[in-house]
Amino acid sequence: MRLLAIETATEACSAALWVEGEIRERLETAPRRHAQRIFAMIESLLAEAGLGLPSLDAVAFGRGPGSFTGVRIAAGVIQGLALGADLPVVPVSTLLALGQAALKGRAPRPVLAALDARMGEVYFLACRPDAEGLLEPAGEERVAPPSKIPVVSGGPWLGAGSGWAAWPEALRARVQGEIELAEDCLPTAAAVARLAARDYRRGLAVSPEAAVPVYLRDQVADERARVDG
Repeated sequence: MRLLAIETATEACSAALWVEGEIRERLETAPRRHAQRIFAMIESLLAEAGLGLPSLDAVAFGRGPGSFTGVRIAAGVIQGLALGADLPVVPVSTLLALGQAALKGRAPRPVLAALDARMGEVYFLACRPDAEGLLEPAGEERVAPPSKIPVVSGGPWLGAGSGWAAWPEALRARVQGEIELAEDCLPTAAAVARLAARDYRRGLAVSPEAAVPVYLRDQVADERARVDG
């Protein structure tokens, strides 16, 4: 199986190529430069592997939530690639990818993924590993003030993402049980690729037209879309 994945929903910009379980990745922290950098990363990966887009089985992207502009860039890029090469798309939750990235080098465990959503809110998702050590949602994705996040129990948990750096005490108060923090962790295309390869095998790929971003904060997205349009 051959799959190309991208993730641009935070300050990290990355692309990854999954070829029969082996992953190659390009990753940069490039705020406000995602649109310029992502195509160079994709071209570099494909050239290094000696592959063209039509030889892939699918493409995947971090579909949000996250930065409005970053999520929209990822959706637009992946739709264009998929339409041009007639490929299916595997959308992957950016929060799930954040949790999976945080598990790199760690034993599988439940993860509480939280990104700072600004405006006094966080994007939040509780995740648990499956039999392969790949994360699955253990609840709904949310955007809410930290004090409104549902209380979670069990664990031991890994708290991943910028939400924990921005709201450490408020989020800790929502956790019953032990927790280790990885506040500096960011979602990566390599994590998107791992999750997308599983979801592709499960038949969860969609057409390019159905590969849409997930903002969660719909009213903000609608207002920005009207301004940009």
